[in-house]
Amino acid sequence: MDYRELGKTGLRISKLGFGGIPIQRIDAAGTRALLLKLREEGVNFIDTARGYTVSESYIGEALFGMRQDFVLATKSMARTKEEMAADIDRSLAALKTDYIDLYQIHNPNEAALAQVCAAGGALEALLEAKAAGKIGHIGVTAHLLPVFEQALALDWVETVMFPYNIVETQGEALMAACAEKGVGFICMKPLAGGAIEDATLAMRFIARNAAVSVIIPGMAELREIDQNVAAVNDTSPLTVAEALRCADVRQALGTHFCRRCNYCAPCPQGVNISGVFLMEGYAERYGLGDWARARYEAMPKKASDCVACGLCESRCPYELPIREMLRHAVKTFGK
Repeated sequence: MDYRELGKTGLRISKLGFGGIPIQRIDAAGTRALLLKLREEGVNFIDTARGYTVSESYIGEALFGMRQDFVLATKSMARTKEEMAADIDRSLAALKTDYIDLYQIHNPNEAALAQVCAAGGALEALLEAKAAGKIGHIGVTAHLLPVFEQALALDWVETVMFPYNIVETQGEALMAACAEKGVGFICMKPLAGGAIEDATLAMRFIARNAAVSVIIPGMAELREIDQNVAAVNDTSPLTVAEALRCADVRQALGTHFCRRCNYCAPCPQGVNISGVFLMEGYAERYGLGDWARARYEAMPKKASDCVACGLCESRCPYELPIREMLRHAVKTFGK
């Protein structure tokens, strides 16, 4: 396994990491088996979140006797100091540890990131927890380019997590800027939320980019670890055939795949279009139906609120049939 430093954090991490969202489908014993296998293969970076229901607690149980072998990252949707301080303590308890290597602000939009940084915002709690030794480093996760760019300009941000895969390459310039600034780049959605079926091709494509500090595919089965380790450890250049297959994937998914660039926004009816498609992907491709539906239910506007005005489609740089896709989401979620 190849190792590198995660930006300027000083943390030495494996090129392949472990995304903890899919273990919501299994149990604590299954998670223990996964972590034992990860340790055996030299994978030492684990990422989870407060919002992944049982994921933190499963990982906490599974880490018994192995905490020192892993770099542990989690994240919270909290935006205020009080909420973040409480979530940090909840994470420590669930993960059964007295320190977390990396604590991240989970998917803020631009307004939420400003709130985090303001007086009484979540950053104050993170900095206090860092000073107290509860957490080691602070990062931001994002789905939107403007948030990535804004986070990169903040001197306290040590890592950024952002989607990057064969189809979603919109962050490449900012990824290169991360490397120049010493900010660690954590690659999420390497299989585009499960839309890319050839996992080996997807991992090999990402591993070619030196700006990527660590790739964190979600894994819930031992065979997925074997497959991903083999793909990441294969350092040979992409073959002509593989490059052609990447092009085929882009062409196939480009007709109906939302890259969350958000150029379609704002919707006159207030529908969070990219958010709807994100939750639908979790429900249909990750097998996390209940989790995704709960978050969809929390959205103030649903796909069914679309009046088919078509303004979003006129803005979409990928010419997606957004109105048709929203109708499909209504069928998925029932509203």
